[in-house]
Amino acid sequence: MAALDLHIDDIGKRFGAIDVLRGICLRVAAGEFVTLLGPSGCGKSTLLRIIAGLERADQGHVRAGGRGLDAVAPKDRDLAFVFQSYALYPHLSVHDNIAAPLVMRELSSLERLPVIGALLPGAIQRKRSIQERVRQTSGLLKLDALLERRPSALSGGQRQRVALGRAMVRKPKIFLMDEPLANLDAALRIHTRGEIARLHKEMETTTIFVTHDQAEAAALSDRVAVIFGGELRQVAAPADLYREPVDLDVARFLAQPFLNELAVAAPIGGGLMIGGSRIIIRDALGSGLAGTLAFRPEHATLAEKDHPGALPVRVTRIEHAGIDAHVFVDAEAGAQFVARISAERARSLRDGDNLGLTIDAERAWFFPSNGSRQRGDHSGTV
Repeated sequence: MAALDLHIDDIGKRFGAIDVLRGICLRVAAGEFVTLLGPSGCGKSTLLRIIAGLERADQGHVRAGGRGLDAVAPKDRDLAFVFQSYALYPHLSVHDNIAAPLVMRELSSLERLPVIGALLPGAIQRKRSIQERVRQTSGLLKLDALLERRPSALSGGQRQRVALGRAMVRKPKIFLMDEPLANLDAALRIHTRGEIARLHKEMETTTIFVTHDQAEAAALSDRVAVIFGGELRQVAAPADLYREPVDLDVARFLAQPFLNELAVAAPIGGGLMIGGSRIIIRDALGSGLAGTLAFRPEHATLAEKDHPGALPVRVTRIEHAGIDAHVFVDAEAGAQFVARISAERARSLRDGDNLGLTIDAERAWFFPSNGSRQRGDHSGTV
């Protein structure tokens, strides 16, 4: 199936007095997998519904393959929507759930009748065609053995695959997925996102995926569009987002559960003062504004307390997390930081230990008080 590119131009949406979306512009290439990422209530699901035609934008336009979609009914947009709640028909079998969109589109009301329908000219051929496409789709999703079951007899992961099959069977040009993994447990979520990645690779369909889970976005996406408060803050490949967040909101969201932050005075020659210590940060070179120093726990190292260039710190708490541990420390002037170290190293530490903390100067960020670092691709263009 030939995928379509998707253009979202200056989309705005209000609910009452609240601006839900403000001037969203995004270009998605044909066959690209783009994730809309952001906290709950940021507008990402509303944007997906506008693309699908289930909500009407107050301003802006949506185009797919060069065709304007604003006046096109949802059923005629050649899109498939996968809902968080699966939205399966409980009284129908897996087979009939997958076949439902084909039956509604390709068979008349009379042809759908069990006895009379078979007697109408061409109905048998159309039904055979539907059967074959359901068989192909169920094979791709490994649902062959479940075709006679009803949704109540399926696991959460199986129901999600049926919902995907119902979307896939029409061979749409664009897939829209609204947090399809949110209702699955952790292990099943990881397995199912692998299935989605495999299907996208095989089908090469343009896909817009909504989630608030950073790991999902990083694992699945060609690019990630980060939305806060109805505004598109940054669009970039997952690795680029990790390295170069454009502002502090993006850095905080992508660094969960912890991001080290410290308000600092204007740097001099890239040097920032933390208590009585001065640290040179690459990101602060050339800036003359006060701002915030930020760095991830994995970009901090714990050393001996007299290590050259290290900040004196005291261990206040250790959180063990399997192969890693998060060590919470207090520094001078009331600053608090978190360092991620190996579980083996953490076994030798105790609350109250006096150590030195070093910061990776190449990976730390300086966010000036006027907002954006002005780095990375946040234009939304391909």
